[in-house]
Amino acid sequence: MEISIIFKIAGIGICIALVNQILVKAGKDEMAMMTTLAGVIIVLVIIVKMLAEFFETMKVFMEF
Repeated sequence: MEISIIFKIAGIGICIALVNQILVKAGKDEMAMMTTLAGVIIVLVIIVKMLAEFFETMKVFMEF
């Protein structure tokens, strides 16, 4: 696993938290919730891609 993936996920989390706090302070709670949900979905897509690559690698490895 590359360390850059961890930094990418952490960066997304920090950005989403910042935007969330700004929107909450502005009184736009629904938009803050949607932003948080979008961040979670983005991170889940990254993790699903990583898992797909992992299982593909294991499939190739098990063929030997």
